[in-house]
Amino acid sequence: MLRYEVDVPRATMTIDDPERRNPLSNEVISDLAAAVDRAASDPEVRVLVFTGAGDRAFSAGGDLSGGFVDTPVAAHAARGALAELFRSMRRCGKPTVARVNGHALGGGLGLAAACDIVVAADHARLGTPEISIGLWPMLISAVLQEVMPRRAALEMMLMGSRLSAHEAREVGLVTRVVPSDELDAVVDQIVTTLASRSPATLRMGRDAFYTVADMDFDTALQHLHGGLTAIAATEDAVEGVAAFLQKRPAEWRGR
Repeated sequence: MLRYEVDVPRATMTIDDPERRNPLSNEVISDLAAAVDRAASDPEVRVLVFTGAGDRAFSAGGDLSGGFVDTPVAAHAARGALAELFRSMRRCGKPTVARVNGHALGGGLGLAAACDIVVAADHARLGTPEISIGLWPMLISAVLQEVMPRRAALEMMLMGSRLSAHEAREVGLVTRVVPSDELDAVVDQIVTTLASRSPATLRMGRDAFYTVADMDFDTALQHLHGGLTAIAATEDAVEGVAAFLQKRPAEWRGR
């Protein structure tokens, strides 16, 4: 139920089960992780885009029809697939964009929030309804606490709230909110812009951004100081500065 399509410079991963609002089964999650690794190793892919089929849902979250609570201990390892997906997304070295075409709930919200840039159609709703059926959004808590205020995240999880796209933007879950008929154009513009940047600098800068997130201030500055020197030593930095001074487009080599 996952479609993987490459249209250089992007790879698009589409959860394709619109009749059931694109649920995240263990199989789909594993396929997503494999697709991320595939895109990360493809030199022609510069940006990863995640979306859902149709216009009703990005993803309504975990697939509860697959015996989710039947064998809780035996299925423990399989439930870790979502954590591995988040790790793969974080470590892929390329920008990730969520095209939120509809509701993003539970694990679907976590998938969107784990992306670097999140563009939501204005009719989308985002939330954590797990508490209403006696569950808790455990794994996505790690993602939500990074992108939104902790108390706002906790209230949303405690209450099982669903936020409008605009409310989600106010608390940091969403980067941009656009009319539904402009969603593709905005995502295209973001992909085009990202693909025009140095892939080496994007990789190193993105890695540094996430690496220093949990460091104290002085340690972060020390790490970033070294990172700046490392970027200055790349061929892309030399080319970028030369192109700027010569008033011409840069020709990135990705190293």
